Amino acid sequence: MRGSLVSNTGPLIALMLINRLDILRTLYREVFIPEEVRNELLQGEALGIDLSPYRHASWIQVQAIRIPQDILLKTILDIGEASVILLSREVNADYVLIDERKARKIARTIYQLQVVGTARVLVEAKKSGLLDNVGIAIQRMRDKGYWIHDDIVQFAMKEAGELQ
Repeated sequence: MRGSLVSNTGPLIALMLINRLDILRTLYREVFIPEEVRNELLQGEALGIDLSPYRHASWIQVQAIRIPQDILLKTILDIGEASVILLSREVNADYVLIDERKARKIARTIYQLQVVGTARVLVEAKKSGLLDNVGIAIQRMRDKGYWIHDDIVQFAMKEAGELQ
């Protein structure tokens, strides 16, 4: 994929749950997160989320949004999702990494952004030889509390050649 990526909080947590945050570094040339996403991650630490993979990921660039805020966007989406969309437009990112359905739809249809989700990242990681099994990775995420819809799991496993 090798372009630039702006990520939301959920996918970062999902990848940390399976200790594979490194996949983003390999698949993408640059990885950005807005300050709002960093703040959400830090709040997650108080809930017991191990942020050591994030803290060691010096390649993730935290960036403040400089363009005017879209107040309507922030009323429709949570602060992290809205900030991901705004930052991706500001840095002209090739991809946005968002799992939440409404945010994905808004990013794709209103802002014409190239949206990927955690499942797509895992499929690309398998195709690149970075991951042996998408289904096992998703199940490990689910076992640790990360929710991915069954339809997305089935589609990802088919794309990865793990289902007929």
